[in-house]
Amino acid sequence: MAILKYPFWVLYRIWFYVLVVIPIIVLLPILLLSISREKWYPYFFKLARFWAKFILLGMGFNYKVIKEEVPDPKKSYMFIANHTSMTDIMLMLVSVKNPFVFVGKKELARIPLFGFFYKRTCILVDRSSAKSRQAVFLRAQRRLKQGLSICIFPEGGVPEEHIILDDFKDGAFRLAINHQIPVVPMTFYDNKKRFSYTFFSGSPGRMKVKIHKFLQTNGLKIEDTKALNEEARAMILEELTMNE
Repeated sequence: MAILKYPFWVLYRIWFYVLVVIPIIVLLPILLLSISREKWYPYFFKLARFWAKFILLGMGFNYKVIKEEVPDPKKSYMFIANHTSMTDIMLMLVSVKNPFVFVGKKELARIPLFGFFYKRTCILVDRSSAKSRQAVFLRAQRRLKQGLSICIFPEGGVPEEHIILDDFKDGAFRLAINHQIPVVPMTFYDNKKRFSYTFFSGSPGRMKVKIHKFLQTNGLKIEDTKALNEEARAMILEELTMNE
């Protein structure tokens, strides 16, 4: 029976990419219109949430969001979470209603079709370039002034399979302190099990996410960045360790 899993895993991966592309093709004219002006981004965000739900449900993922605190739709936040799967983007989109902009690695812009919208709606960063990292702060500042929120996966990439949670980069926390916006730590419990970057793995099932109590930045200064970083990481690590 074990050998039968391999064809399933291959077809399951192919099916994922089919689900990614179908809504983009169907909604292409509306998507193009929604990204034609920055002020229309909230409309694009609603379409992105529909796209994410379509993929998760099509993959057989039953997601559940537990909220210790609910984001105010009129405020901006820094959303962060552990990063283990390609589905992290989708789960973040369905878990948060506040329109936010992803800060992500520029390499994803090379993906056909998806990359076209990714590079026009997200804040791209080349982590090897100090100039690129600095540009992120300027673009994030403009987005925050528009009333949007920011989302960053602070591990800076997907860690090796055996690592529960990698160290966090400081960028997200420095941004939050600079703009005095709350940090919203989120734990994705099941994404690695459901659809990790290991090709021969994955299955339909539960995807649980927890929105933790917010970490306030009022009155914090840049020298408090590391302490805020460690507090957020400890919060997520404790949840992941308890659910191992």
